Amino acid sequence: MTTPTSHPTAVAVIGGGPAGLMAAEIVALAGHHVTVFERMPSPGRKLLMAGRGGLNLTHSEKFAQFLARYAEAAGWLAPILAAFPPEAVTAWCEGLGQPSFIGSSGRVFPKAMKASPLLRAWLARLDGLGVRLVTRAHWIGRDADGTLHFADGAAHRPDAAILALGGASWPRLGGDGSWAGSLPGIAITPLRPANCGFAVDWSSHFRDRHAGTPLKRIALRHGGRSLRGEAMVTGAGLEGGAIYALSAALRDAIAREGLAMLEIDLRPDLTQAELARRLGAPRGSASLSGHLKRHAGLPPVAVGLLQEALHQGATTPLPALIKAVPVTLTAPFGLLRAISTAGGIGLDELDDRLMLKRLPGLFAAGEMLDWEAPTGGYLLTACLATGHAAGRGAAAWLAG
Repeated sequence: MTTPTSHPTAVAVIGGGPAGLMAAEIVALAGHHVTVFERMPSPGRKLLMAGRGGLNLTHSEKFAQFLARYAEAAGWLAPILAAFPPEAVTAWCEGLGQPSFIGSSGRVFPKAMKASPLLRAWLARLDGLGVRLVTRAHWIGRDADGTLHFADGAAHRPDAAILALGGASWPRLGGDGSWAGSLPGIAITPLRPANCGFAVDWSSHFRDRHAGTPLKRIALRHGGRSLRGEAMVTGAGLEGGAIYALSAALRDAIAREGLAMLEIDLRPDLTQAELARRLGAPRGSASLSGHLKRHAGLPPVAVGLLQEALHQGATTPLPALIKAVPVTLTAPFGLLRAISTAGGIGLDELDDRLMLKRLPGLFAAGEMLDWEAPTGGYLLTACLATGHAAGRGAAAWLAG
């Protein structure tokens, strides 16, 4: 186990996630002595968690389309991502001895489909570059002269420092957002959940029967945007890939209006007219559930959603209701369950090297910055790219 010491370092990187490790690599390649201070007993814990279901490194779509995924942050992220684009992420991965492949969705994965081999190879490279890793080091603030302070009483005064402390999602993995209190006077957009699920006030009957059931081959609509995908019914609401893709707009709608209305198309492959024709068949003695299952091809969870809407007073004819079941979302799930974080250090606080204008020699990268992106490789790519940019910025500042 490595513990903090009071020995000064040329460059300190606070945070051992993807952004921090990339910044450390770039600064070390520039010839500087680097120490990475990590709060947890080992680095890269959120990266390892992300790789449990197959590590999505980046996306292979054209750069203009890729950049558009960052919405309002696309403008200022454009030069940063152009300097370390998806192709660079893939080359970096393969340079660590981890071959990659492009999946049917265009997403890029290491062939090992895990984060652990990549992280081991990366840490070995950093060790070879002389990067020192200090674990269990909880950063709590910085003096005006650049001295960094840690919770165990250690103090370090590097020539430059790079903050890469993450957002506030999955706090048990190390990033809890507490760093915001250690940067007084810096404008920080409040940290909010991103790529998250949402609370729904299900009836006890629906919740008891369908919690834990996936909604497959559906389409979701909100605010003029529609997309196909899947979602998961939970006891508390809805989550899953299609929900995450709309989560920023849904979260902001709830903040403005107190709730958000989501429409679910249970049969996006069929027109309303075709559903009307099918459901026009004689029902006989069949129950409504049986009729919908036989003639509309709906699974029990989809029938349950329709019945929820009907019990709440929906008067829309069944064919139209199947194409647009209304579901009221009352709140986003909290940061404990969110995949990522929105908010962070405001763009106006940073120069084009990602140095804080009011704190010369202090840089920031990763989810500490005010941007968000959907899942699909966009999160990891931007963390690596901003770490790359902060590392280059710190090296340039030291040289200048």
